[in-house]
Amino acid sequence: MKEKLLELQKNCYIPYSNYPVSAILICKDGTEFKGVNVENASYGATICAERTAITSAVAKGYRKGDFLELHIMAKNIATPCFICRQVFEEFFEPNMKVFCYDQEGNTKIYTKEELCPHPFGSADLQ
Repeated sequence: MKEKLLELQKNCYIPYSNYPVSAILICKDGTEFKGVNVENASYGATICAERTAITSAVAKGYRKGDFLELHIMAKNIATPCFICRQVFEEFFEPNMKVFCYDQEGNTKIYTKEELCPHPFGSADLQ
């Protein structure tokens, strides 16, 4: 997985930060969806690698309950931003594993619940 993530970082569009992030979302049926960060001069229009992978899966018909694990690589071991974590809350089960790698292959593993201990979800809209 580490080699795939490192190779995928070549596809990042990062003219402003020069901070590559790649992600691979693995579904329970074995299908993989890849994502990279895509920056924009209007920073708010930037999309993270994690959300690129997740939205690609959703566009193919996958839904909550279909996802097995997410692998993310950055220059250093970095946890996902809070916008990504909100998307995790929408689509990932509490015990789903999120693997965070640095470019040397060092890894930290979290569950979605650890990354999102106090989530805002559909029940909050009632």
